[in-house]
Amino acid sequence: MPVPYIRLATSHDEDALGRLDRATWSLLHSVQPRPEPPYEPFFTERFGPRDHLVAELAGAVVGFLRLGFPTPLECNAHVRQIQGLAVADEARGAGVGRALLRAAQAEARRRGARRLTLRVLGHNTPARTLYESEGFVVEGILPEEFLLDGTYVDDVLMGRFL
Repeated sequence: MPVPYIRLATSHDEDALGRLDRATWSLLHSVQPRPEPPYEPFFTERFGPRDHLVAELAGAVVGFLRLGFPTPLECNAHVRQIQGLAVADEARGAGVGRALLRAAQAEARRRGARRLTLRVLGHNTPARTLYESEGFVVEGILPEEFLLDGTYVDDVLMGRFL
């Protein structure tokens, strides 16, 4: 099985990442409504190419991870937060998510972070299992934080030291 190639995004990735983001949308991991045309740009003033890691298999974009700051506060600048992770359906089980998480840890360290955090929906067992296997621990739970399709869902806060 080929090993995923992980790299920083470039502006040329905009269309591929936007398509992947829309194709992988699910209530399992998103609290936003399903994207509808006309689609918003993938890269924004808040999150540009520098904030994204891209996974490729055989030259095709099959995943991404958005790495940002949890707050704009200087006193919180030692923490980075995973603010998006997507893997194409056809690439699931190929180690793409794990490779992106490991690359995010390395990139966060390179940028001076001491901690890496994330938020995951309580019912997203596959993601929670992956995060736990990569050293993330539950640091808090916001019970029934979201109402998704008629069901209340917990918001789980996870983190790890780098």
